[in-house]
Amino acid sequence: MDAQTIFEKSQPGRLGVMPPLSDVPLPSQPPMWPSGMGRQEAPPLPELSELDVLRHFVGLSQKNYSVDTQFYPLGSCTMKYNPRLNERMAALPGFTQLHPLSDPQQAQGALELMYSLQEALGEITGMEAVTLQPAAGAHGELTALMVMAAYFRSRGEERHLVLVPDSSHGTNPASAALAGFQVVTLPSAANGLVDMLALESHLGPQVACLMLTNPSTLGHFETQIEEICELCHRHGALVYYDGANMNALLGLARPGDMGFDMVHLNLHKTFSTPHGGGGPGSGPVGARGPLVDFLPGPLVAKGERGYHFMTPSQSIGRVRTFWGNFGVLVKAWAYIRHLGAPGLKAASLHAILAANYLQELLKEAYDLPYPGRCMHEFVLSAHNLKAEKGIKALDVAKGLLERGFHAPTVYFPLIVEEALMIEPTETEDVETLEAFAQAMLEIARQETAEDLHQAPRHLPVSRLDEALAARRPVLKM
Repeated sequence: MDAQTIFEKSQPGRLGVMPPLSDVPLPSQPPMWPSGMGRQEAPPLPELSELDVLRHFVGLSQKNYSVDTQFYPLGSCTMKYNPRLNERMAALPGFTQLHPLSDPQQAQGALELMYSLQEALGEITGMEAVTLQPAAGAHGELTALMVMAAYFRSRGEERHLVLVPDSSHGTNPASAALAGFQVVTLPSAANGLVDMLALESHLGPQVACLMLTNPSTLGHFETQIEEICELCHRHGALVYYDGANMNALLGLARPGDMGFDMVHLNLHKTFSTPHGGGGPGSGPVGARGPLVDFLPGPLVAKGERGYHFMTPSQSIGRVRTFWGNFGVLVKAWAYIRHLGAPGLKAASLHAILAANYLQELLKEAYDLPYPGRCMHEFVLSAHNLKAEKGIKALDVAKGLLERGFHAPTVYFPLIVEEALMIEPTETEDVETLEAFAQAMLEIARQETAEDLHQAPRHLPVSRLDEALAARRPVLKM
């Protein structure tokens, strides 16, 4: 296996393509940088041929995992295949070459797409209006909380508490704190759902909202969701929907119909844009009732003379430059238009079917702390294997890497000991699911943990000392 860096491959005097020097004299002009900041000698760059460079970087790319080449069962992350059709739509010259400060009359096509996407996301979620500005899911959470804060200020109410279940996504309490709220953690009931008695005991005049993911991170639908929303509203609190798990509900249920007041969506999870690697993402936020007037503007509106920008009457202002991550919006719009309502519903149904099938294949070998029919994801536990053989969730993850599969999410949610959170998504075929299940079962049947403690052995990077890496990270070479 080639483990040399590109600097180690360097050979003095070796060149790639070298165009001839220009014979046109340069005009006399002052330096473009302050004196003393120019290099006195050439940078120590590697010296290689074009073929050396090509083989090096192609080789590196073949060592990476990707959705195009492997299965990602990451729970809560929705790492699914993104059709190339949507990528091609976002690459059309009319979109890629459109300047964000173009006159609206010269950008009617782009505005129509944004307006159409706003309307579609509003219909899907049951919200009255949607802003496309937020650049990611956590940014959407923060935006919604800022809208709620402005709404309560306009009413003269001093509500400073946000209720967050203990099974929530980690960004929920972080976003609430960043927005200036105090976070109160709600314990889950024995079945993993919201504990109604705990919720009622915490509600009061100081509570601004309940942040809730439905289905929860445990993969279960909140069966009392209407009662939860009604109870919060009775105490004057709002209910916020974390749309990270909307992949399970498309065409089946709408947060607005359940009673939620605001929602954010992860276009990079649910609506066909690449997820991971730092973005770009997109986290549109929807609202209903009086909260619509506080959404960040501008939104796209339709008038007699075409499409134009408008700002809600009590808007909190912009939360991002320009109009959002426009390329991501194009992909999401193309995905929705391509599938239509029947296709979106089928996607969720297939995601639910895949998750339940995998759960059935694995539930006898691993602990299932919250049994029952799941939605698009489920959580197993390696607690039984740890007690019997010393095999931990981390060992299962490393064993899967050795067998050619990316590991599921481990040790999350925090309320499950030795958690293995698995989300197969709707895009994987039954053969892939069965091969993954077979690998999981093979690991569970190991006589001891000794072999797994050495895994992986055949990847570019072998078993790392995670504790040492966390305490003494090597930040530079």
